[in-house]
Amino acid sequence: MSYDWIIDVLFWVAVVFLVAVYVSWRATRLDRLHVRVETARAALDAALVRRAAAALELAASRLLDPATSLVLATAAHEARTADAEGREFAESDLSRALRAVVDQPEFVGTITARGTGADGGEVLDELSSAAAKVAYARNFYNDAVSQARAARRKPLIRVLPLAGRAPLPDYFEIDDDPPAI
Repeated sequence: MSYDWIIDVLFWVAVVFLVAVYVSWRATRLDRLHVRVETARAALDAALVRRAAAALELAASRLLDPATSLVLATAAHEARTADAEGREFAESDLSRALRAVVDQPEFVGTITARGTGADGGEVLDELSSAAAKVAYARNFYNDAVSQARAARRKPLIRVLPLAGRAPLPDYFEIDDDPPAI
């Protein structure tokens, strides 16, 4: 009696099983990449809110002249209240406003001299830290988006609907050069 057909069936069952395992692994990887993008976006949003809050704190500290405080407060408020479409522009405007204010000659010395020293220094340290974290968070987010987009370009992902209904993530491009504090 010949059992060749049993070997053929077992072979094809093993092939189908291995293909199913591979497809499941790719789908899980894609899902993890999308979770990473969402987590990175939340961290980026938190960093942007923290930077805007630090800018508002500097504007409200009475360490700046009224016109400079108004410009900085307006840019920070616009960044915090911008809708999804205008967020990148508002955040870039805040970056430019921060550099225009902070990059003035003798700015740090003037601020620490006007305040009690520690108050002005603490505000500037918070602003410097928040601005640096925005740059890191944006780089991390854009890296996650790049990896998710690369994974979604794979033929298997495109042929099989492994991405589901998840939208293709977009990069977050802003002027995030921190001021020289």
